[in-house]
Amino acid sequence: MAGTDNNWEVDPNSYANVNNFKVNHMKLNLKTEFERKALTGYVINEVEIVDNSVNKFILDTRGLKVFSSSWVKNDGSEISLDFTLSEVHKMYGQALSITFTDEMLKESKVNVKVNYETTPECSACQWLEPSQTEGKKYPYLYTQCEAVHARSVVPCQDTPITKLTYEAEMIVPKELRALMSAVLLEEKPLDNGFTSYKFEQKMRIPAYLLAIAVGNLKGIKIGPRSTVWSEPEVVEKAANEFTSTEDFIKIGEEYLTPYVWGVYDLLVLPPSFPFGGMENPCLTFVTPTIVVGDKSLVDVVAHEISHSWTGNLVTNSNWQHFWLNEGHTMYLERKILSKLHGEQYRHFSAIIGWNDLKEAIKAYGKEEEYFTALVPDLRDKDPDDSFSTVPYEKGFNLLFYLEKILGGPEVFDPFLKSYVSHFANKSLSTNQWKDYLYSYFKEHDESKIKVLDGIDWNTWLYGYGMPPVDPKFDRTLLNICDNLAKKWIDKKNDTNFDGFSLKDIESFDAKQLMIFLSRINDEGPYNKTFIEAMDKVYSFSKSKNSEIRFLWQSLCLNSNYEEIFPAVVKFVEEQGRMKFVIPLYRMLFKCKNGADLAVSTFKKNLNFYHPICADNIAKELKLK
Repeated sequence: MAGTDNNWEVDPNSYANVNNFKVNHMKLNLKTEFERKALTGYVINEVEIVDNSVNKFILDTRGLKVFSSSWVKNDGSEISLDFTLSEVHKMYGQALSITFTDEMLKESKVNVKVNYETTPECSACQWLEPSQTEGKKYPYLYTQCEAVHARSVVPCQDTPITKLTYEAEMIVPKELRALMSAVLLEEKPLDNGFTSYKFEQKMRIPAYLLAIAVGNLKGIKIGPRSTVWSEPEVVEKAANEFTSTEDFIKIGEEYLTPYVWGVYDLLVLPPSFPFGGMENPCLTFVTPTIVVGDKSLVDVVAHEISHSWTGNLVTNSNWQHFWLNEGHTMYLERKILSKLHGEQYRHFSAIIGWNDLKEAIKAYGKEEEYFTALVPDLRDKDPDDSFSTVPYEKGFNLLFYLEKILGGPEVFDPFLKSYVSHFANKSLSTNQWKDYLYSYFKEHDESKIKVLDGIDWNTWLYGYGMPPVDPKFDRTLLNICDNLAKKWIDKKNDTNFDGFSLKDIESFDAKQLMIFLSRINDEGPYNKTFIEAMDKVYSFSKSKNSEIRFLWQSLCLNSNYEEIFPAVVKFVEEQGRMKFVIPLYRMLFKCKNGADLAVSTFKKNLNFYHPICADNIAKELKLK
């Protein structure tokens, strides 16, 4: 058991004194300098003075070179302000403390300007050489600010407890295009070989949803609200993959509330992007590993669209409550998929998630089991270290359990709609969520309070390991996979596999193949004869589907099948999605003759991976 029922109102991963000062709007002006790998310019923060007894306005920074700060008065004149930077903290960067004058503290709102530039220590930015892109001709920049990396792009209140609107001008080389997590207002060529792009985000967002991408980008419209962006070499293939985007948005609107963000564009990033997707408002970032040609992996888009309500509109107050973002989003994603494919499919997807949850909890082990709590204590911890399936699937299972015991979707769905409406444009903690759950049912059906009181809340929220309740999902679609897996497992030590053929899996979709491989993996390790027989029948080693490749290679590595080593190296060198590369490096490192290969492969490709990803791999390989 871990922790106590604690609201943690102050974000333990931020220096910002949000109880004294609140940034409501941010104006950015940045120039991209690819030769120096730097963003240079300034930010003007519109600051609401909440407590004028305090004169130190504190912002989060990491690896920024701060040149000056000033008060921008209403007439446009500037008064220089004193500032200091704290000592560097390896996880949280530096606190930028700006001293307000007595005259400023008489105001209710002031505009504070900071002139600065990013440095190579910018953990959010990945600067790609032309060779790392599809076109091989132009450089590329993208940012990944979740969880606490916005502070390395701009001095800000880098905590989700506070939200702001923003406007930005990005000045980029004329051959390239800038995109942001905002609506484009203006594109204007400049005389100096650069182009100016102006953006506006009218909705209030937490700092981690700030996003920038600059590259040789082309867009193809795929719906009334959506354009797919990518490099010209891959944009058509990407656009064909995401034609169901508008359907996903409409189902989300039917289920919850209208989509309030205006546009919903997608940017398919270069292969080094560390996540499956990132729900940057107006511009979802997605991994190219889901562009496989058959739309079998576009569930990622359903997930990111769902974030338009849970995560972006209603946001966790700090990273200890991350499950409020991801658990609700998994729940909504599966609601969307059930509308398209049926209720059995929702349960089947949930079973896959349950298996992923078991693997994630196992991977943390005893030493880091505190990360397996739904609400972990992240004081003095790096939020990136808590990134796993736990908040997604443990959170989903709590909501699925509530749906079940409260009377089904007809009872629980109206609560979720009410929850999103009530907390729209706000941030909240787990306690606030729980309080609202109780208050909603006290108003709508008081008999449910007894049901809620019967829940073991402490174990669900703060206990380590798997959820305390077996969800008992519908296993119809699963049983087909299980039956085939059992036939193979029963022949684990045989040498004759003539009873199997490709027809066994002809009716399987990608998710059923994933379950089949997971089931086989659960009962490993296997000998060389078994692995080669299975591959001869089903040709898993030739699959282009990234999920299948990952599961097949995992099965082989867990069985110490060294013939798979070259394929594993190829896979981790061609993409940097953390879901795949971190466990593959971990498994390769543990193989009898794999440790040296894992380390040498990582060192060779260090600059290919995003800094967040590289840091996690280094930990797995005992290099940190």
